[in-house]
Amino acid sequence: MMSIQVEIQSVSKTSDLPSKRDMAHWVGAALQHNGKTDVELVVRIVDEEEIAELNNRYRNKSGPTNVLSFPFEDPPGAQSNILGDIVVCAPIVLQEAGAYSVPYADRWAHLLVHGTLHLCGYDHQSDQDASDMEKLECDVLAELGFANPYRNLPDVEEY
Repeated sequence: MMSIQVEIQSVSKTSDLPSKRDMAHWVGAALQHNGKTDVELVVRIVDEEEIAELNNRYRNKSGPTNVLSFPFEDPPGAQSNILGDIVVCAPIVLQEAGAYSVPYADRWAHLLVHGTLHLCGYDHQSDQDASDMEKLECDVLAELGFANPYRNLPDVEEY
């Protein structure tokens, strides 16, 4: 039986979050778009302190960021359906939605699709990779009924 299992964990003090059902739906759309239909992953909703610590520990970058993805690697000789973890900083999502003049749900959907695509192996290390990933994000978000998320974003090195 094929299934997508998305566990949502929230330890954020932010109370105005999208529903767990919506979050799982947005992640699932990105997975299905990429042919991933039998996987498990965790979405963890955090505040600035936790994501800043993760950003420092795993990326050697100081300060908080909006989303981090941690692909899971099976140990040698083992095989699982675990795809990995996505960590989202709720206060930053709220700040960015206002700064970019986009609806809060749109920003959440974009960052969850973005994080999911990272778990599927996409990145934005080169201009071509970034262009390919942005097109995929736009395609998935359009299928979900969301507008192009890059229309209001400032030019940033990475987000």
